[in-house]
Amino acid sequence: MQTLKETQPGVTVRVSKIGGQGPVKRRIMEMGITKGIEVHVRKVAPLGDPVEVTVRGYELSLRKEDAALIEVE
Repeated sequence: MQTLKETQPGVTVRVSKIGGQGPVKRRIMEMGITKGIEVHVRKVAPLGDPVEVTVRGYELSLRKEDAALIEVE
């Protein structure tokens, strides 16, 4: 399975699973990233942190640790 962290810029993917537990998972879901939603990866910073994505019509920056918890297809 591929994670959001591994997704190349310019690609749109669908979330298949959100890893993590408790507050971390809840924070990701509160940002609008839920199972089945499409996420477009806009760009990745030179060192991989942060990852800029478009979710539900708004732009969001994710830490690479959080992006690694989001499995996509």
